[in-house]
Amino acid sequence: MTNDRLDITIADGIAEVALARPDKINAMDEAMFDALSTAGTTLAETEGLRAVILHGQGKGFCAGIDTALLMSFASRIEDLRAEIVTPPPGRAANRFQHPCTVWADLPVPVIAALHGPVFGAGLQLALGADIRLAAPETRLSIMEARWGLIPDMGLTRLLPGVMRADHALELMLSARVIAADEAARLGLVTRLADDPLTEARALARAIAQRNPDAARGAKALVRQCWPGDDSGLALEARLQAAIIGSANQIEAVMAEMQKRPPRFR
Repeated sequence: MTNDRLDITIADGIAEVALARPDKINAMDEAMFDALSTAGTTLAETEGLRAVILHGQGKGFCAGIDTALLMSFASRIEDLRAEIVTPPPGRAANRFQHPCTVWADLPVPVIAALHGPVFGAGLQLALGADIRLAAPETRLSIMEARWGLIPDMGLTRLLPGVMRADHALELMLSARVIAADEAARLGLVTRLADDPLTEARALARAIAQRNPDAARGAKALVRQCWPGDDSGLALEARLQAAIIGSANQIEAVMAEMQKRPPRFR
């Protein structure tokens, strides 16, 4: 299943999915969205799978949305709005949410090994995992406010069971970058590890040795009983469709790109 955006291997019931765009710190473009969605859907149907590891090649897990893609949205804003509020038939998540939520929907445990930048879309992808192991130098941010947007890649489903609402809102409004130790205190990461990928592999091997029915049952129990469900995905989409491409959102982008204070209406 390897392609030009992901490097995927499966051995002994454990799949490793590596974001393979290291020259861009694994920033997400449309090809990455589609590759992640397809990989998650395919792995959900893979027989004998026991666990999945998500990680990023190069200097970081994922720096967020590719800025070139963000800028290209201006030329097709009405089509984009329609795409945001219209998920595929039979699916709650739209094209931009599914690359993150598909990992939560996998029947087997998913472990994210984090290092370097984990920003914006990258953080929402990490939240799709069930367990997040982070290197001490990892930096995390719900960064969409810098672009005048709200997080809209499944955050409303994935974050409520992880951290308190007031902490979540503060990070969403400020877009500040936090260190791994603060992220652990807030619940954004499960725990720190000097070598998160090695630690993730050890944990995956331990999971693979357990009764697979019990492992799948434990994941289903947590995902279905903790807060956070599909009901928020449509709200994400409606709010973002109204915000994206508006005068204030465009001004937020221009101010960020030009490194100047924004002038909102």
